[in-house]
Amino acid sequence: MRRSSTFLVLGEVYVVKLSSRGQHGARRMRALNASTRRRWPKGAENDGAWFAGDPAFGGVMVVPGTNNMLFLQPAGWEKYARERAEADPQRQARAEQAGISRLLEKEPNVMIGLGN
Repeated sequence: MRRSSTFLVLGEVYVVKLSSRGQHGARRMRALNASTRRRWPKGAENDGAWFAGDPAFGGVMVVPGTNNMLFLQPAGWEKYARERAEADPQRQARAEQAGISRLLEKEPNVMIGLGN
């Protein structure tokens, strides 16, 4: 499941493959732990995880039987721009209501607060 990770100010960002039954190819998603922990959740590798959301916009990944939750958005955000733009109004409204209609995981600009 876990493919790679990057350390950012916001936390450890993992890249995971989100596979769906009946669909060809697995989407790569960027995952950020919902808690302040900077580690991969125990049990995810062996027991798998559940995804709730819309793969083109994002969602959450939960490891069953634990309190571990990660926020997810597509690793190639721009790659799915057309799919998001062509999504039906209900799908777009749900993404807006969930707060995932735009790219959320960005590295903050630390230079802003340094008096430049």
